Amino acid sequence: MTTPAHVAPALAGPGVPVLVRPTADAAPEAPDHATRARWERPALLGLLLVTALLYLWGLSASGWANSFYSAAVQAGSESWTAFLYGASDAAGAITVDKPPASLWVMALSVRLFGLSSWSILVPQALMGVATVGVLYATVRRAFSARAALLAGAVLALTPVAALMFRFNNPDALLLLLLTGAVAAVLRAVEGPRTTRWMVLAGALVGLAFLTKQLQAFLVLPSLALMFLGAAPVGLGRRIRDSLLGIAAMVVAGGWWVALVELVPASMRPYVGGSQTNSFLELTFGYNGLGRITGDEEGSVGGGGGMGGGFGGSTGLTRLFDAENGGQITWLVPAALILAAGALWARRRAPRTDVRRAAVLGWLSLLLVTALTFSFMAGIFHAYYTVALAAPVAALVGMGGWTLWGERHAPWALWLLAAASGTTTTWAVVLLGRSADWLPWLRWTVLAVGALGTLALVAAAVRPGRAAVARAGAALALVADLAGPAAYTLQTVATPHAGSIVTAGPSVSGGFGGMGGGMPGGGTPGGGMAGAGGQAGGGQMGQPPTGGQTSQPPTGGQTGQSPTGGQTGQPPTGGLMGQPPTGADGTGGMAGGMGGLLNGAEVSEEVAALLLQDADRYTWAAAAVGSQNAASYQLETEQPVMAVGGFNGSDPSPTLEQFQAYVAAGEIHWFVGGGGFGGQNGGSSSSSEIAAWVEENFTATTVDGVTLYDLTGAAAAPSTGTGTADV
Repeated sequence: MTTPAHVAPALAGPGVPVLVRPTADAAPEAPDHATRARWERPALLGLLLVTALLYLWGLSASGWANSFYSAAVQAGSESWTAFLYGASDAAGAITVDKPPASLWVMALSVRLFGLSSWSILVPQALMGVATVGVLYATVRRAFSARAALLAGAVLALTPVAALMFRFNNPDALLLLLLTGAVAAVLRAVEGPRTTRWMVLAGALVGLAFLTKQLQAFLVLPSLALMFLGAAPVGLGRRIRDSLLGIAAMVVAGGWWVALVELVPASMRPYVGGSQTNSFLELTFGYNGLGRITGDEEGSVGGGGGMGGGFGGSTGLTRLFDAENGGQITWLVPAALILAAGALWARRRAPRTDVRRAAVLGWLSLLLVTALTFSFMAGIFHAYYTVALAAPVAALVGMGGWTLWGERHAPWALWLLAAASGTTTTWAVVLLGRSADWLPWLRWTVLAVGALGTLALVAAAVRPGRAAVARAGAALALVADLAGPAAYTLQTVATPHAGSIVTAGPSVSGGFGGMGGGMPGGGTPGGGMAGAGGQAGGGQMGQPPTGGQTSQPPTGGQTGQSPTGGQTGQPPTGGLMGQPPTGADGTGGMAGGMGGLLNGAEVSEEVAALLLQDADRYTWAAAAVGSQNAASYQLETEQPVMAVGGFNGSDPSPTLEQFQAYVAAGEIHWFVGGGGFGGQNGGSSSSSEIAAWVEENFTATTVDGVTLYDLTGAAAAPSTGTGTADV
């Protein structure tokens, strides 16, 4: 045990112990970091190797995953300007609707290894391994190797974590950076070098902002609680170091914001997701307060604010509903119970107690993030819940180890029994939502969990039965991890593609098992890797329908709603699973449209046509919507302009600008499929452009795709040029 900084000796004679009375700021009891059992390092290596195998196995089966981001990665690998700004195409027409930090990592991988599904997704999987390692190291320093191994295993086996660390959304990097920020602050709480760790924590939060904007700031209350409440330095020093951390955060995230805002709009890509070409508007509007209030200008609608839709209805039960429950909540009841027990066990510790600070920090992060997700009225997707994976895992590891260390006291065993019983009950409920998937697992979990709970209760009623307590704890651990582990293995075995993806099998009343969410997504071969589970297209807010597990939904020709089919046959179809319509709303511009949330199938014939003389043009083609454009860009590896951005509702380009590009001979083809701009007060430029093209150019149909050769007719006078840097 570390000797406290202040002692009050009472030496009454030989054999009389020294009486220690720590002051409020005394150094807390902490484990000996230099002393490690022989089994620790092999156990850690085993954990990391199993995690790597889990996240890397069959990784390329998901193809381009979210082709929206894959296209931007391809663009960044070809153009440093596109790389810097996170543009959707190498010619720099428009950016994705997020800052580019996660794209930078993947684009560097593509520059190193070449363009492929593997080179895009491997960095994400390695981020998952790194996150498990950082969490292990953090829990190990404050608690023990056993606690750290449990925390790391829980994180690795969290279904939504396995999903996101095998996908190319920004959430993987976000979780790694925020876990690192918590780890840095806990190092600062240990002292005495508080400044450097707070600066590092601030820098990590700043990079997290460049990954997913304001969501990164949900960690700030937790960091402040830990450092201001427990750092072993005076209040003035704590305030100073906190301010230095904030300064580091502003510098790490603010330089890119300043660059985008200060560079003239004509010299950079349009800021996707905004209506005024402003990253600040994107930050505080569409991706900021709009997500809270539901007032997201240009979006297709929110979640709870619409009485359903994306993410279900708002409220305390949102994260436990059919769509979200199986993603993250398996061990949430246990995490809360064990955290409460750990805090009670440390109730008499000094202010500077690192263990109590760690529990408070992770618990506050869990609560702040969960409450935000529960009540945000804007667009909410189930995979957002990956942000809760590290807090849940940390609390289970720390709280479980703490209560096990107190097992001589009946109250600790009672709390362990409560955590086991609650978790088992909730697992049975979650597994019951997928009643046709591994039906035996639910009853096995119930039986094993009940035995474990009863054994813990018996040990609490009759103290001293160590063997009974150990048996109960082992059975409870097996039962509590069986459900999420099975969901995780199913997720790993299932390809996922598209904009909305979920972990695990399909569930009644939700979107579970949606490998492609709303069906779609592309592969390096131009087809679809396959959506997972029992996925299929449905109305917004309705459960999907379709084929069996690992058979993605497919669609017929444009204008037909998607149906179940075989892997490699992607859907066409339009907005929210509906067939696309033309500019006049009649479906006149049918052909080739992938849809708002999914990509399009690109045949070899269509790709060959787009590649004809492609080097003579700034953009080989233009298509409405980023997902639609991304499919053609990834197949041809030529810039394709995403008219209107992701939702087709950004004023980029305007009709006049598009006419100028055509007049200057900068765009060769226009891919038909209709405009769907103007949602929720957004721009209708994409619909205007689609109507203008249809009226002024001749259509060519190739493999069901309607194409317009924009070099075949005169257009309006030029008013601008692109920002190519290829």
